[in-house]
Amino acid sequence: MDLITPAQRDELFNQFERDAFHLELRDDYGSPVEDTPYARWQRGEPDDYAWLDAWTTLMKRVTGEGKTVRRVRVVTEPHSQYVRWEHSLTRLNIEMGEDIRWLPRHLLPEGITFPLAGNDWWLYDDRLLAVGHFDPEGRVLGSEIVEAADVVAECAGLRDQLWSLAIPHAEYKP
Repeated sequence: MDLITPAQRDELFNQFERDAFHLELRDDYGSPVEDTPYARWQRGEPDDYAWLDAWTTLMKRVTGEGKTVRRVRVVTEPHSQYVRWEHSLTRLNIEMGEDIRWLPRHLLPEGITFPLAGNDWWLYDDRLLAVGHFDPEGRVLGSEIVEAADVVAECAGLRDQLWSLAIPHAEYKP
């Protein structure tokens, strides 16, 4: 399986036309760019959020062009420490123009199955998937590009189902 880097995946934001959607299914992630700010948060220290500058610039440009960037975060309650940190940062994503919703895992419909071996994915314009692959510690290994129409359609249907069930960030009270 060929994987693209996170930077190459972010380049896909320069190519989509209408909607980018991210399904997040993990309660913990590991990312070198997040290691230091996450450790600061754990110690109760302030953060200048400079580590988010590239993402902020990208999201403000994309959403400023009228494109939508949405996420559903499927989370376990009570939250892991990482999800608590992520929740505390989500206001910044909202300010960038993203629309983020939360779906507690216990509210998932009975019998729901996640395609792509339960990995996270970005879906661009209902035509292309960037499927995240992680090591056992949650560190990103890269993303696999999937364009198979049946898989893309399955993910688009799941996106629509989960989006309708998920709770907008402003209303989600962990």
